[in-house]
Amino acid sequence: MTASDDFLRRVRGRRFATVLADPPWRFQNRTGKVAPEHRRLNRYGTMTLEEICELPVAQACRDTAHLYLWVPNALLPEGIRVLQEWGFTYKSNLVWHKIRKDGGPDGRGVGFYFRNTTELVLFGTRGKNARTLPPARSTVNIIKTQKREHSRKPDEMYGLIEECSPGPYLELFARGTRKGWATWGNQADEYAPTWSTYANHSQAVNVPAE
Repeated sequence: MTASDDFLRRVRGRRFATVLADPPWRFQNRTGKVAPEHRRLNRYGTMTLEEICELPVAQACRDTAHLYLWVPNALLPEGIRVLQEWGFTYKSNLVWHKIRKDGGPDGRGVGFYFRNTTELVLFGTRGKNARTLPPARSTVNIIKTQKREHSRKPDEMYGLIEECSPGPYLELFARGTRKGWATWGNQADEYAPTWSTYANHSQAVNVPAE
């Protein structure tokens, strides 16, 4: 079964007003090979840009809908392309600033040109009258939290989306379930990190952050 077939089977004809997606991007170096600094990506399967673009996301969306798309800084052009291939128009972005326990920038991220302490969420819309909900007018476009296990995004993003965009909600490439959301991905039903990671990872219970 292809990823597209599995996706359509999972959504079962439902149509969503808001989609959150964190694709398993495949980083490549100038030779076209997977970049060596991203060997850790073998912790989960990645997808090519074409495979991500081919997912029939538009079929699972209402005529008017919002998309929140996580994209690494190095793959911004690819993120814009995915957004467009899924039937959305880019409108704005949100920034996740990764901080230390003391509130300073967490410089443990990778980066060929600069040490990355941020990740982007591209925000796109489709259809008419697709503005965000009233609470968004006072919501700033930055989230400052500590990072957890590799590729795990901040839970604060869900609350922001639920305040600023209408339901029903769909998360693509989800890690675990969330009340009030439909999910799809190979870790959408059950998830727990199986590698050495930060003490404050998402499955930790009463463990103090680093």
